[in-house]
Amino acid sequence: MDAWELLHTWLNGSVLRPSTRAEYTREIGFFLTWCDQQTPPVDPITARPKDIAAWAAHTHLAPYLDGRPFDGPDALAWLAQHHPEAARSHDRRITALTQYFEAAHSQQLITLPPNLTALRSGLIRPAGAKNKLDRMERATLFAVIGMWGPDRSRFYQRDRLAVWLLLEGLRPAQVVRVDKRHLYPQPDATWQLRAPDDHENVGKQFVLEPLTGAAITEYLKVRPEPADPGEHRLLLNKDRHPFQSRWVNKLVGQMTATHPLLAVRRPDPETGEPRPPVTADTIAHTGYWDTPPAG
Repeated sequence: MDAWELLHTWLNGSVLRPSTRAEYTREIGFFLTWCDQQTPPVDPITARPKDIAAWAAHTHLAPYLDGRPFDGPDALAWLAQHHPEAARSHDRRITALTQYFEAAHSQQLITLPPNLTALRSGLIRPAGAKNKLDRMERATLFAVIGMWGPDRSRFYQRDRLAVWLLLEGLRPAQVVRVDKRHLYPQPDATWQLRAPDDHENVGKQFVLEPLTGAAITEYLKVRPEPADPGEHRLLLNKDRHPFQSRWVNKLVGQMTATHPLLAVRRPDPETGEPRPPVTADTIAHTGYWDTPPAG
């Protein structure tokens, strides 16, 4: 199966809306054509993140980067700050390619999909949007969390826990600031958590759901010792340092891009208007249940 056949086979059998299939055909088609035009040609199915970055810069982003090279997080941060619409369009292209490589993986054309997290700006939600997942989307998110294993991320226990904490109602900035010293295991095997407020004080108490408690237990088994012995934040990056809150949005973008029901959301049933893609705030406003606790 060649790259074009994979594209059409995947989209013809997908649950994506016709307008989304047309958009993906166009955008991924641009990528496949670009690959053919390189010297030597790039195999799209086995393309590496650096190939995708080169395509994005050459085909779409150069006019917005003001002469800057598209060479990593700093360029993405600058793009998100100065050209947010271009950043959102770029993230949608990365989502499309993520799903394309997932299709290649399901067809056993590649062993693992490339990790495109570093190519996301994370700016995928219009300012002020606070909509929640509907029941089907939330159920799909639960399935996506469960499927997020070692084939997806070396730190899958940490990643899963971050999203469960969002479902508890913690905002992204709170998730990355959770203090290990303020987690309290209970005799009935549940956990309580005192979330940090905006001033790093101990804030609201959360009684965590069993799934979140189980995720804490699994993560604590593999949590590395922090690089700074005086650091007590729960979630640590690969260098054993705390995260910035933007990491949570990038993680959510990567995870939801693996399922079309979350990567491309259905229109609002009341207004018919398209709803913005899923972000960390969307999940935090959703909660575990239909009526999450107020707070």
